[in-house]
Amino acid sequence: MAQYSEWLLRRRFRLVVVLLIQCAIVVTCVGLTAYAAARVQERQGREAMTERVLAVARSLAELDQVRDAIGRVDAEQELQPLTELIQQASGVDYVVISDAEGIRITHPVPAARGRPVSTDPSGVLAGATFVGTEEGTIGTTLRAKVPVYRGGDVIGAASVGVLESEIAADLRSSLMEMAPWVLLAVLVGLTGAAGVSAAIGARVRRLEAENAELGEQRRLSRALREQTHEFRTRIHAVYGLVESGEVDAALEYLAELAPVTGTDSRDSVVADPRMRAVLGAMTAEYESQGGRLEIDPLTSIDAGALDSDDVSLVSNLVLNATEAAGPGGHVHVLVLADELGTEVAVADDGPGVDPQALPTMMEHGYSTKEPGDRNATRGVGLAVVWQIIQDRRGDIEVGRSSDGGALFTVRLPASPGPGRKAGHDRAVGDRGGAGVRGRR
Repeated sequence: MAQYSEWLLRRRFRLVVVLLIQCAIVVTCVGLTAYAAARVQERQGREAMTERVLAVARSLAELDQVRDAIGRVDAEQELQPLTELIQQASGVDYVVISDAEGIRITHPVPAARGRPVSTDPSGVLAGATFVGTEEGTIGTTLRAKVPVYRGGDVIGAASVGVLESEIAADLRSSLMEMAPWVLLAVLVGLTGAAGVSAAIGARVRRLEAENAELGEQRRLSRALREQTHEFRTRIHAVYGLVESGEVDAALEYLAELAPVTGTDSRDSVVADPRMRAVLGAMTAEYESQGGRLEIDPLTSIDAGALDSDDVSLVSNLVLNATEAAGPGGHVHVLVLADELGTEVAVADDGPGVDPQALPTMMEHGYSTKEPGDRNATRGVGLAVVWQIIQDRRGDIEVGRSSDGGALFTVRLPASPGPGRKAGHDRAVGDRGGAGVRGRR
């Protein structure tokens, strides 16, 4: 039990580790995807903003009103309202127009007007266009500077900019809109990982159960082969003793193999010698355990009506019933056999049979007893019974006995063989395939 608990803990630990690894992979993949999406969003936003400030600066530099006003005394009064309108319409943070000396004509801050620009204007005044991030009067901005031409000469510059803090705020807003989808992707991924882990765990458990069942089947098959070989060896020994006339020696040998005490089977109501011997031995054996094996007085067996399969079926049913009833229990047996077939009813006062177990109770290895010796052969008797029923195309009904235990009723058509009537083959065909039924 301790080993099983330890094995179960190890298996659960492995499943938890697998689940954690899957969750880590999901979170990492979603996180990397979200990071890549954020970087793409930032780059696209910056590129769009760069194109905007550059387009606004170029449009402003190409206005005839700007070209004509630069250099005049009233340039500020004419251009300041224009730049404020453009600033508001385009969504930029500042629009500045300066003259050929780098002196500001317009600016959002009145005190800055008429003063030199805060950055080196020489490149733009030489005819170059500048786009980049610089520190200005109102803060760090992404800006575009474009020269203003008149008659082929540079007479000033148009500068348009957006605060970097505004760009960062726009990015944060975009990321906040994307966050719920990222969380949803994480939840879906984690749920999928948990589902995959559960499916893998279920598959592993099924494989382990199938492997254990296969091992049990192999063990039972090996035990049956060994017992069959040993049984044949003993039968050969008994046959040799009987053939040579050593009846007493044969009886002594059989007594060593299966000690029998008590009832004399010659007084039994069972006329068939093989069945009488089997039931007599099982009766004596069960009585030695304090139990009672009762042969119904209505038992009727015609001469030659039973074959080895019938005897094996009855003995396995009775053995199963005595084990179910346990020491001190009560087992009742009725056997009817004639030229048409065999009917066997075996009842006990044990715990009964769960109807839910009917589909599996006839399989090799099925047993209601507690696990004991691992080398013991278990769950074989009913499997032998079911095999005989299938071979003979009979049927079995499992119900409740009058004592509250199980009641097994088996009906077998006569097996074909010498002395059987032709009508028996038709009886077999009329029965159809083997069947098992349960009733409360």
